[in-house]
Amino acid sequence: MAAGSHISRLPLFLFVLSFISFFLLYNNFHPPPLTSPLRHSSDTSRDLSTFSTSFFSPPPFLSFPLRAPRPLRHRLKFSLHHPSHPLSFPSGGTPSVRLFVFVDSPPRTRSKRRIEENRFPFPVLVSANASHFPYTFKRGLRSGIRVARIVKELIERTDISKKEVRWIVLGDDDTVFIPTNLLETLDKYDWRQWHYIGSRSEMWSQNNDHGFDMAYGGGGIAISLPLAKVLARNIDTCIKRYHYLFGSDGRISACLAELGVQLTHEPGFHQIDMHGDISGLLSSHPLNPLVSLHHFDQVDPIFPFLNRSASVAHLMSSVMRDPRRALQKMVCYDRPRNRTVSIAWGYSISVFEGNKLLLDLLAVDKTFWPWVRGSNGEEIYMFNTRGSRRRDKCKDPAVFYLKNIVSSGSGDKTRIESTYSRYMPGWCLWTASVKNLRLISVRSQRLERFKDKPLRRHCCDVLPSSTEYKMKVDIRECKEGELVAMYT
Repeated sequence: MAAGSHISRLPLFLFVLSFISFFLLYNNFHPPPLTSPLRHSSDTSRDLSTFSTSFFSPPPFLSFPLRAPRPLRHRLKFSLHHPSHPLSFPSGGTPSVRLFVFVDSPPRTRSKRRIEENRFPFPVLVSANASHFPYTFKRGLRSGIRVARIVKELIERTDISKKEVRWIVLGDDDTVFIPTNLLETLDKYDWRQWHYIGSRSEMWSQNNDHGFDMAYGGGGIAISLPLAKVLARNIDTCIKRYHYLFGSDGRISACLAELGVQLTHEPGFHQIDMHGDISGLLSSHPLNPLVSLHHFDQVDPIFPFLNRSASVAHLMSSVMRDPRRALQKMVCYDRPRNRTVSIAWGYSISVFEGNKLLLDLLAVDKTFWPWVRGSNGEEIYMFNTRGSRRRDKCKDPAVFYLKNIVSSGSGDKTRIESTYSRYMPGWCLWTASVKNLRLISVRSQRLERFKDKPLRRHCCDVLPSSTEYKMKVDIRECKEGELVAMYT
């Protein structure tokens, strides 16, 4: 198929993840059969091997340890002891990934014995000593210097310089990446040119403090190889000049600014500078494909009935079926019962009584707390918000979370049925049409690749039902000139 043949011409990609920094290199590969079994996981290293397009059978996502920072030995033990090995490939697939782990000091066992590199299925590299560089940000972390220099250290490796690398991508070890969408997002740009791609913080105050034109490292930073080579030659002098900045992403941004390069904003990268319940943000994702999610060790579990790790694994069970549709928002109307249905595909569905206008539902429901408050206690976000954390919960819609998902067929002809179950049903005195609703089934077809196509929201239809307990919805492409509204 077109997407598969095109992606196979992208010989080499590189991933960098900071604190514990991961590098993945992508060579030419022959995609295995689409009938190879699909698997999913929430651990770190297993998923690092599965950066791929939809034509590569392992699940197209990355996820990292969703815990507060701990010694490396715990992280690697958590990752490597998972039943599915990170660097295993299905029959017929050629390994296309090389993984490097960068650490500040050699990993050791609980008894303080140094762990030899050959104990891991990837090189464990100690980043170079950066103690001679000045760092004057109060209450900051000097590790930001070491992380900023990893691009330089990697470019200087002879085994990397001989490979045809096209992109370097940086992120944190508590970041979840959706590699299919990342690859296709980067494929919009000519890697031979200088490109610096990523996204800002969701918080105005964070951007005001650290920069509106900076790609935040937790959400992910993508740098084309020619630019990365120039950055590597100049990063040390930039670090000396910008000793007063907080982190590695600020130093990289400052150096790229001196080179005359401006950030290209891609809304699919998410820093998630928030605390608490981020369901409001996840249920109002933009049309751009979901590329990354950060700070999963700082927010509540995204599924209230699971812990953090299990929540991410559950979300990825839908992402691996249709990564391009992940969190895509669709709104349809059940006119006979006077209900509005808002779908965040693969995650949740909200059912409102009455007619809710699309524009109002596109605003982000403010279920979360800001990462930091402004000087006057204000909360200013980089997007439109609605609602209040202190609102009457009985005025909220009925919420349904992903229960399970099944698929049939292959490729872009794959048919998918996702089922969503009611969370805390009967909490308030809704009308019978909402109060008795327990289960929603959504049918869709695997979303085709976005390349060379303008983004347009899909439509959905609520199908006739003889029961109050279950709703069926079909997702489809909107007709020419079709409006998403209850009454037109």
